[in-house]
Amino acid sequence: MSMHYDVIVLGAGASGLMLAAQAARRGRKVLVVEKANKVGKKILMSGGGKCNFTNLYVEPENFISHNPHFVISALSRYSNWDFIGLVCDYGIAYEERKHGQLFTLNGSKDILNMLLAECDKTKQVNIKTDCEVKAVKQLDHQLFEVQSTLATFTCESLVIASGGLSIPTLGGSGIGYDLAKQFGHQVFSTRAGLVPFTFSDQFKEVTTRLSGNALEVTLSNDKNSFTEALLFTHRGLSGPSSLQLSNYWQTGESFQINFFPTQDLADYLKQKKQQQPKVLLRTLLSELTTKSIVLELQQLIWPHYAEIAIAQLSDSTLEQIAAQLHGFVVKPSGTEGYRTAEVTLGGVDTAEISSKTMQSQKVKGLYFIGEVLDVTGHLGGYNFQWAWSSAYAAAQYV
Repeated sequence: MSMHYDVIVLGAGASGLMLAAQAARRGRKVLVVEKANKVGKKILMSGGGKCNFTNLYVEPENFISHNPHFVISALSRYSNWDFIGLVCDYGIAYEERKHGQLFTLNGSKDILNMLLAECDKTKQVNIKTDCEVKAVKQLDHQLFEVQSTLATFTCESLVIASGGLSIPTLGGSGIGYDLAKQFGHQVFSTRAGLVPFTFSDQFKEVTTRLSGNALEVTLSNDKNSFTEALLFTHRGLSGPSSLQLSNYWQTGESFQINFFPTQDLADYLKQKKQQQPKVLLRTLLSELTTKSIVLELQQLIWPHYAEIAIAQLSDSTLEQIAAQLHGFVVKPSGTEGYRTAEVTLGGVDTAEISSKTMQSQKVKGLYFIGEVLDVTGHLGGYNFQWAWSSAYAAAQYV
């Protein structure tokens, strides 16, 4: 049994559904194949089930790629405001959170249902779930043949929207990278991104004891720094600051934690030395953050001075302690990996893809959109915006 479509999309996630809806508007007959039993699984679980669908402030600097200019064209032609407009057209309630992040008020299903409604509008989109691709080949007459567990299909335009390796339980797989290589594309090595850090040294015992505690910190290395919440876990460090920095961290590297980013601690402690000479360091710092965190920091940084009044500590000692609290060095043993990663870093080399059309420069009719490409957004709705923008760009040409 062979069935022909104008466009076949591999993957019914954010970018795949967006492309199907937009291509169908142009009168294209579209088939979307999805190996999972449901569409849009990652959409549904994203943002704690509330879907951080875009951001008010989207700039090329919010994306990581070996080819940083690649994102500019698509982001300018289908912007965050275009997607916000679509959300408003459907009357979906949303709220702005920190750093311009936009979340639905009533759950991620609103975004998924909107995309499915857009696909239904034209009656040109056919979505097949539980449909695993077994092989893809290009036939002589500029057609692609897709062999699947359900049937064999053919098309003129084949769109790889299969995502990355993150969260395999939701359908993440490497098929997009395999197909890219099959058709002669360079694929940058992949690793887990937006992912918690794990530790195996003495610091792991600290994070375990502090598990569930959170505070606003600055995490930094020589590549970037992020001032956001840090969450201690049984295995290490999580929270927005950790997830953000994980995109700029490689195994074996260390980074710094500034536990008091809004304070000049050296000045603060020296002032307190004059004002409250009999007070202990931990008592002062417990006014600024949780006591349990301060007790752990005391063990790590100033155990010998734990019971000594601040008046008996020299200014240089206070400055040294302050410097360590502003730049505490940790060295993770790794990350939690693809199991909990929100995105996959690396992917299909964008130097071989048209930034205008998302079409392969090697194989006519082959397109790559979304996470399978070597484009990774920061935490905060940027990866969804890349899905919408890249899908829209390709949909004008498939």
